[in-house]
Amino acid sequence: MGRLQRKKTPSTKKKKKQDSGIGTLPPKKDQPALKTGVLFSGISKKSVTKQTPSSKLFASKRKVEPGKVKAFLDTSVQFLREVKVELKKVVWPSRKQTLGSTVVVLILVFIISFFLGAVDIGLSSIIRIVLQ
Repeated sequence: MGRLQRKKTPSTKKKKKQDSGIGTLPPKKDQPALKTGVLFSGISKKSVTKQTPSSKLFASKRKVEPGKVKAFLDTSVQFLREVKVELKKVVWPSRKQTLGSTVVVLILVFIISFFLGAVDIGLSSIIRIVLQ
């Protein structure tokens, strides 16, 4: 594998949850960043609702940043490279093994279909006798 992700410790998970701060003011260039608990116009975090996907569609058209597109393409290429590496590790069955397995499956399907057909004919004849 190309990249391995490290497991986050509980303290970093808590910090990330605290830093999410829905509705916080973004830091201005000339001012230091505000604490994440400070909200604009006194609105609590509970009263702030998230936008639904449908409301995002009707929102003003946003231009896609070139950095995001490049990052997406880089991660996609990395994923495909890792898939290629993993597929090289697969032990594929030989042609003889594949044909043998296919024959076994077909024979079992025919045996089970004949058995179920016989049971169906037998039960339908018993029901006809009972209903007459």
